[in-house]
Amino acid sequence: MAFSAGASRDVMVNINVTPLVDVLLVLLIIFMITSPIVMHKAAMDLPQASQKSAPDPTKPIHLAIHSDGQMYWNDALITERQLDTQLGIMSAQATQPALQIDASDDVAYDTVARVLSKAKAHGVSRIDMLGTR
Repeated sequence: MAFSAGASRDVMVNINVTPLVDVLLVLLIIFMITSPIVMHKAAMDLPQASQKSAPDPTKPIHLAIHSDGQMYWNDALITERQLDTQLGIMSAQATQPALQIDASDDVAYDTVARVLSKAKAHGVSRIDMLGTR
């Protein structure tokens, strides 16, 4: 068998564009199918602003517990018995205010747990724990 050694030694510079055209046609078809879906407008009923003012929220109750165990109900010193009375009055209101408990960092956990259990027993619906400010 003889091979022709005298063949042209030029480099073939033609690029096969058939796969490129195939990919571009597929992408064109995909975009033609999805563009009407993207352009579709959906009707929405958005809420309108009202002229009525929002009702005034009740002022929250601030209960501070100091490290020595003393409790202050809106900056007034109270005992645990008075705390029970105040929690009962607060829970009987039609719109209960929030109870914000501001416990000192070095207060005993038992004291805070006792206040939380009393508030829950009286049916206080919202209790907020205040952190460092």
